[in-house]
Amino acid sequence: MLSTLVNGYILGWSVAWPPGPINAEMIRHSLLPKDRGGGFWSAWPIDLGACTGDFIWAFCVSVGAGALLNSVEIRRVLAIVSLALLLFLAAHFAIGAWKIYRAHRSLQFQAPKNQRRGGFLLGLFIVLMSPWSVTFWLAVIGSQPAQNARVRQSLGIAVAVVLGALTWGVVLCTAV
Repeated sequence: MLSTLVNGYILGWSVAWPPGPINAEMIRHSLLPKDRGGGFWSAWPIDLGACTGDFIWAFCVSVGAGALLNSVEIRRVLAIVSLALLLFLAAHFAIGAWKIYRAHRSLQFQAPKNQRRGGFLLGLFIVLMSPWSVTFWLAVIGSQPAQNARVRQSLGIAVAVVLGALTWGVVLCTAV
């Protein structure tokens, strides 16, 4: 069982570091000046939300929702929502960059309030609406029968994967 948990931790670390919307948002929030609501404590809630969403998907797949999520219609809806979310993030980033550009040219800049709760919800929503997250958990845990021992083992793997991803989030938010 220990080797399974170590493998899950390494898997969580290795799938968390490639570029993607969660890492991009964490970097964006980390790079903002502290007087504009940036830094570690602005980016960290995004990772917490994403890891919470991952655990929700892992739990759902562990208890047998994997068979339902294999439906083409549901995957199509998730793909459309995911595309809309990525377009929203791109527009949000572009508007934020434009505001920063204009603020540097203006003397009347007001720093926005810290949006930690918004960061958590953003990370959670990105993961819950991502067809890649569903596919990942279907591959890692698979559509297993809901037997108590298998569910416990699946949730153990899920916890190890999420801990690996959380560790990566701490490293990324600290390094940036």
